[in-house]
Amino acid sequence: MDTKTRSTLTLINGLTLITGLALTAPALAADRDDRLRLVVPPWPGVTVKSEILAQLITPLGYTAEQQQLSSTVGYSTLQSGDSDAFLAGWLPAQQESYDAAMAAGAIVDLGNNVTGARMGFAVPSYVVEAGITSAEQLADPEIAKRFDRTVYSIESGSTVTDMLDAAIETDTYGLGDWDGMASSTPGMLAEVKAAVAEEQWIVFYGWTPHWMVPEYDTRILDDPAGVYGPDNGRSDVKTIVAKPYAEANPNLARLLDQFELTAAQQSDIIREYSLEERDVEAVAREWLAAHPERLAAFLEGVETRDGGDALAAVEASL
Repeated sequence: MDTKTRSTLTLINGLTLITGLALTAPALAADRDDRLRLVVPPWPGVTVKSEILAQLITPLGYTAEQQQLSSTVGYSTLQSGDSDAFLAGWLPAQQESYDAAMAAGAIVDLGNNVTGARMGFAVPSYVVEAGITSAEQLADPEIAKRFDRTVYSIESGSTVTDMLDAAIETDTYGLGDWDGMASSTPGMLAEVKAAVAEEQWIVFYGWTPHWMVPEYDTRILDDPAGVYGPDNGRSDVKTIVAKPYAEANPNLARLLDQFELTAAQQSDIIREYSLEERDVEAVAREWLAAHPERLAAFLEGVETRDGGDALAAVEASL
């Protein structure tokens, strides 16, 4: 079975499970737990997203516990029963851990909680406006010269920098005589900031959702050779739930299934929290208050733990 077919069947099975669970009522009788333990790696996107979810479920009569764990450890604790859910299942980057947990029958995949996630060769918008839209164009000697034959990337040894190094080694897009400049993420973005201030051409490893998108009007180039993965570097950011927890808590499982943001929305909240260094609780609360249509969608068919009006409870808390 190919990866696409397996992912489709997994999603169908997960949604079938949640659909069946959601039909059981009342919520108080069906939901076994009043606590949700979230795996929260030290990434700004999942930090704010987890806080938004916590502020959603607290007025419903549940307690959110945020566990500061790496994604690798998180998959293990989801399997052992020491964690309940994870909002940052990045695929294909976490494919090995995901596949192992899925093969063990330990997790349910509720699908993407972010739409539009992507990674790849990135440039500021003024480079795109000059006509550069595809990484294939990097092979043009004149264009290569404008970029000083340099691609900036994040930490040496990271998966994505290894991808770039492989592209240079195989001369993909004519990168054989280019330099791959690996640095820390802040170091790379410092180079981007300096280039943007002078409207200099720069190409770097970029991804969305991230605050770099609104801050530097970042655009990701087409990547037909799949240097950063198939389908032009598009990624899944999944909601992963321990299977026994999903089965025992259909009310919360329905909320988790419906919890979804766009990449642009998540980029904005990452900017507020990470770049502007605002308090995560304030960022989450203001986002919920400013997006009543998303709030209603999250809570459609969901009740408080004692069977009350979920939307009214959350609106009152805001």
